[in-house]
Amino acid sequence: MTTHFRTVDVDGIEIFYREAGDRGRPTILLLHGFPSSSHMFRDLIPELADCYRVIAPDLPGFGQSAMKPRDAFSYTFENIANVIDRFTEVAGLTRFAIYIFDYGAPVGLRIAAKHPERITAIITQNGNSYLEGLSDAFNPVQAYWADPSEKNRAGLRGFLAPQTTLFQYTHGVTDLSRVSPDGRNLDDFYLARPGADEIQLDLFLDYASNVAAYPAFQAYFHKHQPPLLAVWGKNDPFFIETGAEAFRRDLPKAEIRFFDTGHFALETHAGEIGAAIRQFLISHVG
Repeated sequence: MTTHFRTVDVDGIEIFYREAGDRGRPTILLLHGFPSSSHMFRDLIPELADCYRVIAPDLPGFGQSAMKPRDAFSYTFENIANVIDRFTEVAGLTRFAIYIFDYGAPVGLRIAAKHPERITAIITQNGNSYLEGLSDAFNPVQAYWADPSEKNRAGLRGFLAPQTTLFQYTHGVTDLSRVSPDGRNLDDFYLARPGADEIQLDLFLDYASNVAAYPAFQAYFHKHQPPLLAVWGKNDPFFIETGAEAFRRDLPKAEIRFFDTGHFALETHAGEIGAAIRQFLISHVG
C-alpha cells in the first residue's frame, strides 16, 4: 500500500502529513509524541492501510510541519490541538478513530472532548489520562511547574539531549537489535534546529495543563463511552501500567493489552500492535 507525503495550509501553518489507504474506508488519525514525528508510524501505517484510510500529521513545531517562531505562535497543547482540529477539517475528516501516543494523547483527547460525535474509537499507546499513570520520571518537570524559574527550566535541557532520546527508545526493550537508529537520530536532528529547544521547554511547562485536563478527559470517557483499546509498552519509564488499567474506571469495556517493550512500543512491536488494532476496529468501526 502506497504512502503519500503531503503538506496542507491550516490557517497559515503548514502541516505535513502521511496518508495511505482508500479514502472511502473508515479513517484513523495517528498522533505522535515527544520528541518524534509521523515518522514513528512508518511501520504501523502499512499494517492498517489495507483496510483503513490512515492519516498521520506532524504536530506544529515537530517534524516537517512549520516551526513558527515563539513570538508568532504560542506553543501550548491547547493551541496545538486547535491546529490539528482544523487540520482534520481541512483534510475532510468528518468521523475518525484516533491513535494517541505521549503528546498526541492530550492533543487528541482535547479534540475528542470538543467533538465527541466525530470520534469512532480510541487507541491509546502509552497515552496517559490518569494521575496514577505518571511515573517519578516526571518529578523534575513537576518542579518546573511549581517554580517556573530559569534555573528549573535550564535543569530540563537534559531531556533534549541525544542520550535522553536514546534512553526513551531503548529503556525496557528486551531485544535492542529490533530498535532502528533511524527514529532517534531523526528526532535528534529536529531537536537540534535553532529555536527548537525553547519550544520544547515551553511545552514542558505547559504539560501541567494536560494534567489539569485529566478530569475533563475522564468526564468525556464516562459520558460518551468511546470504544477504547490500550496497547501499552509495559516497561515505559514515563507512563506506567497503572495508567493503562485506570481507563477501566470510566470505560468498563476498555480493552487493555500490554507488550514487553518500552515507551516507543512501535519500534519493536508494530506488527503485534497493528494486529490488535485491526481486531479491535473490526468489532467497533468495521
